Amino acid sequence: MANKGLQLLGFALSLIGLIGLIIGTILPQWKMSAYVGDNIITAIAMYEGLWMSCAFQSTGQIQCKVYDSILQLNSALQATRALMIVGILVTVAGLGVSTMGMKCTNCGGDDKAKKSRIAMTGGIILIIGALCSVVACSWFAHRIIQDFYNPFTPVNTKYEFGSAIFIAWAGSFLDIMGGAMLAASCPKAKSTPKYPISRPPSSTKEYV
Repeated sequence: MANKGLQLLGFALSLIGLIGLIIGTILPQWKMSAYVGDNIITAIAMYEGLWMSCAFQSTGQIQCKVYDSILQLNSALQATRALMIVGILVTVAGLGVSTMGMKCTNCGGDDKAKKSRIAMTGGIILIIGALCSVVACSWFAHRIIQDFYNPFTPVNTKYEFGSAIFIAWAGSFLDIMGGAMLAASCPKAKSTPKYPISRPPSSTKEYV
């Protein structure tokens, strides 16, 4: 029963993590304009995401522009896009495999040991997908920090972390936790006795 509850909790965390990854990937707030130096007071806040850049004006108006060409983007943004998409797809596949191996479903047959191995495989796939997203977010964050502390970067073009990158990070770690719980639900192999079972001495005697 505890094993079943662990699987359900792991699946729920992974599903919430997948939603976080999708929301984080879509949102344009991966990095936002930093108010440093003479750029403290401004009427426009700039945001940049994986798919578009947006300008938020103090009047409440929002203007967004989708990136025209993939070839115009820098290599870091292209790699982040690819890793996030791969992470989402692998996470979806991991959830599908885990569903077949969970004890509360009828998929994957009636063999409990086989179903537990399937659930463990799904958990490992979830962890791999989450690691792809962690690498993507960390790489993007490293570029933001690198550009922020670069003395040759103009003050009015410096950016800091946006809310979307934190959402994607949170979704990745939830997927890692959920995948670990599903992977840990595999039953342990039954231990065989190391010594032969002792038998009582025979009551019959042989006479010469």
